[in-house]
Amino acid sequence: MGQLQNKTALVTGGTSGIGLATAKRFAAEGAHVFITGRRQAELDAAVAAIGENATGVRGDVSDLDDLDRAFAAVAAHGHGLDVLFVNAGGGKLATLDQLTPEAFDETFGTNVRGTVFTVQKALPLLNDGASVVITGSTAASKGTPAFGVYAATKAALRSFTRTWAAELAGRNIRVNAIAPGPTETPGLSGLAPDPAQPQGLFDMLAGNTALGRLGKPEEIANAVLFLTSDQGSFVTGTEMFVDGGEAQV
Repeated sequence: MGQLQNKTALVTGGTSGIGLATAKRFAAEGAHVFITGRRQAELDAAVAAIGENATGVRGDVSDLDDLDRAFAAVAAHGHGLDVLFVNAGGGKLATLDQLTPEAFDETFGTNVRGTVFTVQKALPLLNDGASVVITGSTAASKGTPAFGVYAATKAALRSFTRTWAAELAGRNIRVNAIAPGPTETPGLSGLAPDPAQPQGLFDMLAGNTALGRLGKPEEIANAVLFLTSDQGSFVTGTEMFVDGGEAQV
């Protein structure tokens, strides 16, 4: 029996990186996994990679109509929702003098607005005793140049995690945040000045961790599984750092 046997899970931003690795792990542990993504081709490929226990729903978490469609698909499955991994997000590098209103609105729209209304719209479907995990970042605990807006969105999500853990405790719904360090994902490659040659960025970020390397998406997925399974049954309102010691030592 898997740790999520006969459970239903939803992973937003589940077509690559941490989201895809976690969706695969959930399915391997016995869950039926719904994933969302903005691009149909990538969504179809991710569903195929996860296997028969996966359903893809195309959509953007910053679009409330897209969220409604995702939760309608979950509702039609007929088992409610036991695990919600709110992972969709992103951002671009910009120092204060470079920041534009459009970039600010886009990052807050996806990372904060998208997360808030994902969780809100999930409430009628969340089974008592369900688990919610929100993807944060070590950036929220540091002052990294050009990461100001992204870091602020993740700090906001850390605050919401505490509040929602208190608000949903009466239903025994646990809410936690995961704070990955630098992890080998397509999103990280996209931050490189030349995305075709990201090794320089990777080496720099790896040097900031105590372990001297980047994390793997599967390592983050292991921690998310702990928080969503019975192994994490007495953990709520916390922020779990899975960062190779980047923000710790």
